[in-house]
Amino acid sequence: MTIHNMPETYTNLIMTGFMGVGKTTVGKLLASQLNWPFVDVDHEIELQHGKAVTQIFKELGEPAFREMEKQFITTLCKDSTQQVISLGGGAFLQEEIRQACLEHGLVIYLDISWESWKIRLPYIQDSRPILQQKSLEEVEQLFTTRRSLYQDHHLCIQMDEIGFEEAAKQIISSLNL
Repeated sequence: MTIHNMPETYTNLIMTGFMGVGKTTVGKLLASQLNWPFVDVDHEIELQHGKAVTQIFKELGEPAFREMEKQFITTLCKDSTQQVISLGGGAFLQEEIRQACLEHGLVIYLDISWESWKIRLPYIQDSRPILQQKSLEEVEQLFTTRRSLYQDHHLCIQMDEIGFEEAAKQIISSLNL
């Protein structure tokens, strides 16, 4: 667990990390324990547009989805309500999203090694449009590229050897919540 440039005040806890690492599960546990609202960005975009993310990717393309994501997240981050927000794995690709999150929240990066993550691939591949039709080598390249983007964070939790409940416990403990 590493803490970087912890802001003195923040209104949101923002979960980031590669797809399938546990952002939504850990985020829900945190929200429940803190009695804060929980927001899953991908789920909210699906509700707003009446389509699954996979359908948005197929019908409108990734650029259209990324624009929806940017609009939703930047607006959400400026909300002063205390909330736990789970970002999609690709959200930090956009500089504007990264900056809004870092400025208006405490960004918690759930880190995982490639070796630990690839065990999860068969369980999530069908529900993640960005993984469709990619070889294992291509997925590893995506993993490596995105992992470097997640280095902008305030708190890092290493997920290789801990469960979701333990991750939530470590977060609450490290933030004195």
